[in-house]
Amino acid sequence: MKSIFYLFSLALLVSCGAGKSGNTAVSETVSGPEGLKAQVAPAEETIEATSSMVSMTEYTTVADVAKSMDFLASDALQGRDSGSAGIAKAADFIAARFTASGIAPYFETYRDTLSNFDGPAFNVVGVLEGTDPKLKNEYVVVGAHYDHIGMLAPENGDAIANGANDNASGTTTVMELATYFGREKTNKRSIIFALFSAEEKGLLGSRHLAEKLKADALDLYVMLNFEMVGVPMVDKDHLVYVTGYELSNLAEVSNGYANEKVAGFLPKAKEFNLFMRSDNYAFHTAFNVPSQTYSTFDFTNFDHYHKVGDENEEMDYAHMTTVINKMIPVVEGIANAPVKEITYK
Repeated sequence: MKSIFYLFSLALLVSCGAGKSGNTAVSETVSGPEGLKAQVAPAEETIEATSSMVSMTEYTTVADVAKSMDFLASDALQGRDSGSAGIAKAADFIAARFTASGIAPYFETYRDTLSNFDGPAFNVVGVLEGTDPKLKNEYVVVGAHYDHIGMLAPENGDAIANGANDNASGTTTVMELATYFGREKTNKRSIIFALFSAEEKGLLGSRHLAEKLKADALDLYVMLNFEMVGVPMVDKDHLVYVTGYELSNLAEVSNGYANEKVAGFLPKAKEFNLFMRSDNYAFHTAFNVPSQTYSTFDFTNFDHYHKVGDENEEMDYAHMTTVINKMIPVVEGIANAPVKEITYK
């Protein structure tokens, strides 16, 4: 999250040692509608998997998460600094995933070159048209930044700030959501899947896209952002927290579609105003519609922020898989609601 580095050193507590599963064996899960049928359908019956049924299964697996994370946070990408050859490789990877998932480019190509960055930086932006003749003219943006800070002064011979938690984890989450919706096509509203560059330079990528979409008079309902979801929170009664929790009813709506308390409040997030420190804020500023971030960084569970230690070995892939699967019905419900039920208070 932009600028949190300066706050982090003031608030960081000793890491509570959350379970790490970056290299754990893949657990057995059932993925996709066919797997769902095998799990729930009696042998003597034929049951068509509806969108709500598919949403409740474990659509994304630990292996899916590992495949994306192991590439995005690898040394080969050299820390994904904006304008670098490493982040260009990440952009190609994301675009290939969008193509394979049936997500079309929002613009002429997936790459949208930034107008506010001195260098060859670009967002990666895809879109899935909604299925409802009227609601498809309204949009949900699902986003995360895919850049990081590149190379640092060496520590124990390591100079690469891999950015696994920040924010390969959020990028992977968005790609997995795109894969689900691209294959199942259960969204009545249109969904823009946006991966932003230059977040670490001052939210430049999200600001560029938000202002561009606003100039095009896009009918934006809500912007859902994912930031640092690589490790679980410690001793909380919810899976993720929402930045700007008190500003809207997003957490309440999310929990309704999840049928459990998946989203909650983190006092530290309000204390350090994390609402203004990630890419959601650019859309809030441009559109003044609910634009908020889901995160699991709780100031006690991760001590490698903007350091070379932000590696995949520190990530909990099983936790990430849970976040993604529980967010599927949330995003699906938001995209399909007959009215714009999420509002600022």
